[in-house]
Amino acid sequence: MLMEEDMEDKTCMFKESSAALQAAEKSFYEVIGERYPPSSKYEFKPYTDQNQESYDESHDQSCWRFSTASISSSYSNLVDTGCSHDLGEQRSLSFISQASSSHSSGNSMGSVIDSFVDSPVSMLMLPEIFSDSESVMQFRKGFEEASRFLPNGGSLSVDVESDGLFLKELKEEANDVVDKVVKNEFSQEGSRGKKNPHPQDVSLDSGRNNKQSLVHTESTVSAEMFDKVLLNCQSVTDLQKTLQTETSKNAQQNGQLKGSSGGKARGKKQGGKRNVVDLRTLLTLCAQAVVTDDRRSANELMKQIRQHSSPTGDGMQRMAHYFVDGLEARLAGSGTQIYTALITKPTSAADVLKAYHLFLAACPFRKLSNFFSNTTILNLAENATRLHIIDFGILYGFQWPCLIRRLSSRPGGPPKLRITGIDLPQPGFRPAERVEETGHRLAKYAETFKVPFEFHAIAQKWDTIQLEDLGIDSDEVLVINCMYRLRNLLDETVVVESPRNKVLNLIRKMNPDVFILGVVNGAYSAPFFITRFREALFHYSTLFDMLETNVPREIPERMLIEREIFGWEAMNVIACEGGERIERPETYKQWQVRNLRAGLRQLSLNKEIMKMAKERVDTCYHKDFVIDEDNGWLLQGWKGRIVYALSSWVPAS
Repeated sequence: MLMEEDMEDKTCMFKESSAALQAAEKSFYEVIGERYPPSSKYEFKPYTDQNQESYDESHDQSCWRFSTASISSSYSNLVDTGCSHDLGEQRSLSFISQASSSHSSGNSMGSVIDSFVDSPVSMLMLPEIFSDSESVMQFRKGFEEASRFLPNGGSLSVDVESDGLFLKELKEEANDVVDKVVKNEFSQEGSRGKKNPHPQDVSLDSGRNNKQSLVHTESTVSAEMFDKVLLNCQSVTDLQKTLQTETSKNAQQNGQLKGSSGGKARGKKQGGKRNVVDLRTLLTLCAQAVVTDDRRSANELMKQIRQHSSPTGDGMQRMAHYFVDGLEARLAGSGTQIYTALITKPTSAADVLKAYHLFLAACPFRKLSNFFSNTTILNLAENATRLHIIDFGILYGFQWPCLIRRLSSRPGGPPKLRITGIDLPQPGFRPAERVEETGHRLAKYAETFKVPFEFHAIAQKWDTIQLEDLGIDSDEVLVINCMYRLRNLLDETVVVESPRNKVLNLIRKMNPDVFILGVVNGAYSAPFFITRFREALFHYSTLFDMLETNVPREIPERMLIEREIFGWEAMNVIACEGGERIERPETYKQWQVRNLRAGLRQLSLNKEIMKMAKERVDTCYHKDFVIDEDNGWLLQGWKGRIVYALSSWVPAS
């Protein structure tokens, strides 16, 4: 009977003499705790809820409800059944109360209890066994008693292959962690008067909410604003003076002239004394508890860390806030989902531009990188008529307007400039949108400064790029530029044929006149979590301390840098593994060995560039910034710890 195709169109009538039906009735009443009543006439009707069609289109099951012939219409919606799942040779009927019938897309098992039913009917209805005056009361009483036999939380699922039931732990904890972390991100933005315009983008669900939104990330940014940040050095200088004045004033008020408290946060007063909390130690202990899956200790330590950390506190408190988010996500097994939700959250170009402006004024890292790269290119292309720059990781192309302006003033006129901008594809309908917008912006600068210009956008995985895709001509000066983005390529611990080596081999085949490389000097890419966590702790504590010393705490662009750059990177390092962990920096010495193996030869460091870099840092920036040289690398750091390194290379043959 179950296999008959037209059963849904039939009305099933059973007689009093049916022994099988009476046995089924008796077992049902034993479940609900009632005495088996005298026989009566039964009528089975399919109940079709018109509103059920809007329940969710991701469910391809036929849903039905219990109904009785005698229950009045005002009580007809007391009880919902679940969905009749097509399980091949078997059918299962799911029962769920209306109070718990709220649906979460992509998690159809979250609130449904599946059980096998041996009844020969495809549509199960309650018989009319009570009088009109008793029907509602008896029905509700029976349902409440029957519900006591069912497990809570919808944690039972059907094992179709073994025809049995097994307990399956649902990932409610992971969902809670994701919701909390993402909500934290949006609440921080909300403090600046912003709301999340795309709440569905951060859903973990695999149903309808997981669609890629058509988001245009470029806000309306005036050309004057770009010019002020990218071309006007005086604006950076003015911002530097403002930051120095404010930080000095705040340091004097707080009595902390040395910036961060070195990883120790003050607790509440107890008996007239203050408890000093060492956040760095607590974070390390929490990481060890997470590794051993000691959930009780990990949760207790997380609670302590959260009590003494804040995204608006000092440098160490801010770092601890983002690190504990990563630890909690790792413990819940939801790191990849959270990281994906964060990085797909749209950020406008205006916010990025403001944060970039602040970063230029607060520290010399990016400014010196641009100076090193542009000066190397200008020296090389002094007499060139055609210049081709291939930029791996071009992003917004903030580096190139200054170069275009300097090329325009070159004696003898500017060369014909061609830039090939390479970046990873963006999620959504237009993967190359951001790279193409960067090209349009640079074309306007080239038109303004009367520099012949051509732009070619490539948005794909770097290790899949072929030499033919780049359109290299033999009569042009070829420059390859990559600033701090090779760390995002997978290494040999994940893929035997490392994408890093593939890209370096491609660069050698291009035979460039110079390959300019900037690397993040970090050792937090180890496959062993505790080692990686400690190294990440050292690296990011340096960056957060640098911002704490040079930028006032209340500036919103500082929070944007910490949240959407350092915080997201830390989340990826701590909570993600395998191919999802894309933050994999190596030390500059490791990169030197890797480049030599790829057939590249390092060029000596230009002494004039080194001299000018030191002079600029000593004159304009905090005394704790480090500029040094080691084996052909220009090193940049803070308080003795090297953070970034720059070098230039050519093919060995």
